[in-house]
Amino acid sequence: MKTLQELINRDDPGWPLVRQWVAEATNPVEILSPPEDAIREQALVNAQVTTRSPMGAIIYESGGILVDHGWLRILGSGHPRLPRSLPDWNFGRSFSVSGEQPSFLLFADDVVGGFFAVDGGGLGFEHGKVCYFAPDTMAWESTEKGYSDFLSWCLRGDLVKYYETMRWPTWKEELGSIGGDQGFSIYPFLISEGPPLEARHREVISVLELYDLHVGKLQR
Repeated sequence: MKTLQELINRDDPGWPLVRQWVAEATNPVEILSPPEDAIREQALVNAQVTTRSPMGAIIYESGGILVDHGWLRILGSGHPRLPRSLPDWNFGRSFSVSGEQPSFLLFADDVVGGFFAVDGGGLGFEHGKVCYFAPDTMAWESTEKGYSDFLSWCLRGDLVKYYETMRWPTWKEELGSIGGDQGFSIYPFLISEGPPLEARHREVISVLELYDLHVGKLQR
């Protein structure tokens, strides 16, 4: 495993680039402040990602990023409003031993139980590409984007069109009642035929339950 000193790149850090993308964003974006140094440093070491990369920069320089009023959550080193660090969220899901190369790396999710991961060879798509576990198909699909391109899309892409079949009229108001460690369980499931989304039962549950309900079924 690389040390903290090896992972912090002071000559060519990725954080200024991330800040530039945020400044140019067309979607609402909020950068969450990083936790105390000991916590963010440990998160970076556990993730084994250099701060030269946007992913490492986000882990080290932020508690995470909320996009589109919190509909999308990009993991960093953790924050009261997003109480999950990227390495902690992956432990027991994509890897179980510290330092182990994960077969995929979870780094973002949305409030309806969609999960984003970089394929490390375990999802069956192209290595290094971002994949999305779509709750309306209950399957992984490739976005054909790398992490940096995907991040740029999150900030500037047409999220309204992308999520048009997964949102209901009052979704924005309802986001105010959930935290970054929660999401909406919708029944009948989005993959199922049924009434319009606004007429379906929605329950706020933990993102752990949501992950197990959606992705966990596929992994078992």
